[in-house]
Amino acid sequence: MGRMYGKGKGIATSAIPYKRRAPTWLKMKTDDVVDHICKLARKGLTPSQIGVTLRDSFGVPMVKTVTGNKILRILKGNGLAPELPEDLYCLIKKAVAIRKHLDRNRK
Repeated sequence: MGRMYGKGKGIATSAIPYKRRAPTWLKMKTDDVVDHICKLARKGLTPSQIGVTLRDSFGVPMVKTVTGNKILRILKGNGLAPELPEDLYCLIKKAVAIRKHLDRNRK
């Protein structure tokens, strides 16, 4: 879709690095990353929130390149996976919020 005040079409995206191994500047070991993931999951964070926290606070660019597994698989291996998938949980939460809004604002 074109922009209202410019020529751009707006298709810029970020790209995942081609190398599928951990960057050389990362000093955290696999066990440290797994321990942080388990601690954050016990606090009640979702897998996407855990990934954002690891990226922003600990400098881990991609968990899969460091550990070899994704965050949800690590959580399943340690018995900390949520009973509902995160995307389904967000859809249910949104539906409840919409239903509550319609109940309050019905004409």
